[in-house]
Amino acid sequence: MASYLDAGSIVALGAGLAILQKEFGLTDGAIGVLAAIGPNALGCAIGAFLGGRLGDKLGRKRIYQYDLMVYAFGILLIALAVNSTMLFAGTFIVGVAVGADVPTSLALVGEFAPAKARGKLLGFTQVAWCLGPVVVLWMALVLAPWGLLGIRIVFLHLFVVAVVTWALRRGLAESARWQEAAKSAQGALGSVAELFRGSNFKALVWTATIYLFWNIAAGTAGIFNPYIISTLHAGGQAMSVGLSSANFAVTMIVTVTVFMKYADRDFRTRRLIWGVGAVMQVMAYGLFLIFPFTIMSVVANIGLFAVGSALAGEAFYKVFSQELFPTKLRGTAQGFTFGVARTFLGIWSFFVPVLAHAGIREIAALLTLFLAISGVVGFFFMPDTSGKSLEQIEAERA
Repeated sequence: MASYLDAGSIVALGAGLAILQKEFGLTDGAIGVLAAIGPNALGCAIGAFLGGRLGDKLGRKRIYQYDLMVYAFGILLIALAVNSTMLFAGTFIVGVAVGADVPTSLALVGEFAPAKARGKLLGFTQVAWCLGPVVVLWMALVLAPWGLLGIRIVFLHLFVVAVVTWALRRGLAESARWQEAAKSAQGALGSVAELFRGSNFKALVWTATIYLFWNIAAGTAGIFNPYIISTLHAGGQAMSVGLSSANFAVTMIVTVTVFMKYADRDFRTRRLIWGVGAVMQVMAYGLFLIFPFTIMSVVANIGLFAVGSALAGEAFYKVFSQELFPTKLRGTAQGFTFGVARTFLGIWSFFVPVLAHAGIREIAALLTLFLAISGVVGFFFMPDTSGKSLEQIEAERA
């Protein structure tokens, strides 16, 4: 549900950008700031840095038990916003809450999962990450004739889901692996300096690299696709939202049928899946360098990127972020890499609306380069951790 609420809030904001810009008289620069400070970027980064570290120090449950109430408050501010101040404040609060929730919740999943099903179960969180946008975008599509009121209803749906999820989470147990680490002589809290030494540092650089460069492309698609399609007149509001929802629907299907089925098989299979996905994503944005920006090229981009991101994207990042770090630093490490990636995405988001008015080629060229970097680094430096217990991986890397 952390993934559902994270992606849902990102895409809800994206689906409403054009409407919110008109309603509150926001400039292109203000739209860039709004996208940058929320769940897609800087707000999320701050929450991830803090939440990941506190999750290692205080336990997973203490963080995920309370942060959703903060999330719900922020969502309510956005849904009921009567001025830009409420809109910006709510967006930032939602970002911080989501950022704190994701690394601690994923650490819990990784620590509960059996060695032979870790990829499958973490892949399932990615299904939820895709389901959130699909629900949000179809709601936005149906409610498009209602304009601003329709977008408010979309955000209120996230408020209800957050409150229900908070109530359900109260019955969850603390991670047994974290409890064991807390009882050990070293304690649950590892020194941050340990992340920047030896195998931990190598894992930190690798996971940060594959996620940072992939996330810039994914974040752009997630929050700006409807805005870019509408702004460049490739389709209207309803068309732009409908096409964007197809991206997440296809990713969800491929995650279930391919990633979850084969991610735990063996090292060669993992590399094959990653390689195919990486090539498809590079092709997705490379085609804008050759063909004009029309509905046909947008459909091709969405199809290629949707399938490719299911195979060589956030799902694998989530898996390796659990496998490559010791329990006492797992949340800290993922909070760091997640936060770094969202920080860079925030900086990038300042410029996307301006670049969009200039045309799609500049954006496409940069995203093609970023996806190539993520794909190459992920393929050639991927560690062999498939099917091993977290304790076995930690012992081997030590």
